[in-house]
Amino acid sequence: MKTMASGSLVHFTTSRLIKQHTVISTDHMTPEIKLHLITPSCELWTANADNIAFKDPFWAFYWPGGQAVARFLLDNPQVTCGLRVLDVGSGSGACAIAAAKSGARTVTANDIDPVAATAIKMNAALNSVSIDVCTENLIGKSCHKWDCILLGDMFYDAEFAGLLFKWLKNMSHRGKVVLLGDPGRQAFKNIKDNSLTLAASYSLSEESNLENRGFTDACIWKLS
Repeated sequence: MKTMASGSLVHFTTSRLIKQHTVISTDHMTPEIKLHLITPSCELWTANADNIAFKDPFWAFYWPGGQAVARFLLDNPQVTCGLRVLDVGSGSGACAIAAAKSGARTVTANDIDPVAATAIKMNAALNSVSIDVCTENLIGKSCHKWDCILLGDMFYDAEFAGLLFKWLKNMSHRGKVVLLGDPGRQAFKNIKDNSLTLAASYSLSEESNLENRGFTDACIWKLS
């Protein structure tokens, strides 16, 4: 009981900090989804590393690859309808929320950051969807419980990208639907593989271009 009480206190404290330092935003590619985000109106937008309430709050930004994946699922609900979906590196949980809204049988948002896990639960509640949250590192695992794997913005490092793609290709060969969202990062562009098929491309807003080092488009790729 003591452990449960302690865990609840941590969750409450984290939730309070998230509410304090973010705003609920729909100003993105998927306005159907409400998210707790750090935007230019937030103090943390210009704060330095010594003055932020969180360590590496990647979950508080809606990265372009994730926006594209979520948009694609909302526009094409048949892709995940009835499937057991896993969103790896979920961050804000937006892609998981989109899958849930699109009729997925079950949805699991996976992120090893415990603060992200709390943010995902808060964002799921904001959007009135049911999502499981997992903080285990699932990369390299068999993931037999899921039919579909989603990733947005995970190809940010060349070495990691190689390991990640090898695992995802194995998942695809096992019959899983694998969808990747990326705005054209070099680590992803370095992957030369004819099993990647372009499923969709979306233009990013001018604000998103500035936030993401000038990327103008985000693409959805399917592994086959």
